[in-house]
Amino acid sequence: MSFPQRTPTGTATWLLTDGHAGNLRQAEALARALAVAAHIPPLEPCRPWRWLAPRRLPGSRHAFGPAFATALTRPPPALAIGCGRQGALATRLLRERGARTVQILDPRLDSRHWDIVVAPEHDGLRGANVVPVLGSLNPVDDAWLADATGRFRALLALPQPRRVLLVGGPTRHARWTVAGLQALLEQLRQRVRAEGGSLLATVSRRTPAAAIDGLRDAVRGLPGLLWDGSGANPYPGMLACADRIICTPDSVNMLSEACATSVPVHVFAPGCATGKIGAFLHALQARDRIREADDGPAHFPVVPLRETARVADVVRERLGLAAPSREPL
Repeated sequence: MSFPQRTPTGTATWLLTDGHAGNLRQAEALARALAVAAHIPPLEPCRPWRWLAPRRLPGSRHAFGPAFATALTRPPPALAIGCGRQGALATRLLRERGARTVQILDPRLDSRHWDIVVAPEHDGLRGANVVPVLGSLNPVDDAWLADATGRFRALLALPQPRRVLLVGGPTRHARWTVAGLQALLEQLRQRVRAEGGSLLATVSRRTPAAAIDGLRDAVRGLPGLLWDGSGANPYPGMLACADRIICTPDSVNMLSEACATSVPVHVFAPGCATGKIGAFLHALQARDRIREADDGPAHFPVVPLRETARVADVVRERLGLAAPSREPL
């Protein structure tokens, strides 16, 4: 497919999202893989665009407040990366002014409004400028893990094998139960006692209070730790030090990051996942990248899922961007 030849006078790459952590993380991950300097302009979604984005309505240049409206009157950035519906409208507006654009996640509109659309494989979006991705974009690669190891050296002092538990929360497409999690925690606790090693766990904003209480009981008296939402989150260090990762089945982002490591990933209650996240789990199982938490041996050969680097190569080639001459930002 040929792409419009535009020569924007701006130099920085803009990252445009609604500010939600999951969306911003994906945009930042792609910018890092492209090794480009990134600027994050604030978006202040106004009605009705807050609800209707990325649809282009009369007066859309005012969709994100006066600062962004003023920015649209100036030379556009060389590249704009959006993630989520608000980001999709912002990148669409910038493309009309000459920026090259990459939209992450299905914009729910014809993909022709962007140069490239990076969409989860399980969404089923297809098109000449669509780049399907298994899971979500994320920063986890060897360099990221090495940096996390350096910042969380204390975790490496914990005895091996280090079992890391990543806990999200039940959703309508992944209705796991706290009672089921409790049973898994008891199994893990018994294994640490019998086989040695340590148990580390981290939670999310969606984790039920009862599950956090169960996690506290599980790690009590064992080598390891629980991050319960208080203080600095050692999540990067947990991924970097893990010998085995166990995930709940509710978060594509969390599962994608776990699978980007080079250690086995086991999923608690994968059978409860339906819809798109169920399709994602089936794809990971077909690659033998994940196994059920109580299915067979704790260790099995794995190939890290590193979709971000692959997508960055495609974006670089299709948009004619220069290859990085230094380590990613």
